[in-house]
Amino acid sequence: MTLEGIVAAVTAAWVGDPKSDVVWAGDHEGRRGVRMRQTVRDFTTVWFEVGDRTLGIEAGMIPEPRFHHLEVYRQCLVRNTSTRRLHFAVDGEGEVLLVGRIPVEEVTPHELELVLGEAWNLVEVAFPPLVRLAFSREKET
Repeated sequence: MTLEGIVAAVTAAWVGDPKSDVVWAGDHEGRRGVRMRQTVRDFTTVWFEVGDRTLGIEAGMIPEPRFHHLEVYRQCLVRNTSTRRLHFAVDGEGEVLLVGRIPVEEVTPHELELVLGEAWNLVEVAFPPLVRLAFSREKET
């Protein structure tokens, strides 16, 4: 089975599982996306992009911070020390993302489960404090 086939089969299985928090899977602009329910916000969309040598993963965390940019970015960098598959990054517009790359030969249904679980967990843990800091004038103490 091709890498595209593995990603499509696994994401379709997530949507079909009534115990799964994944409520949508589909293709958009050459990427396969899944939308998963979260407790700290309604949904997180995780995108999978098949490359020649790696499977890229991306999920939006927060838009560009309005306040305390340096502290928001510092907290993201500190959190990167405890992640394995996904890492915090900042795009050209200042949006905070989760990104990762898995070598093609390491992509399995189990590895995809681990990636999605890590994305879910990172959003659950990091989203509330990052939003408070990035969008309130008062700095957390």
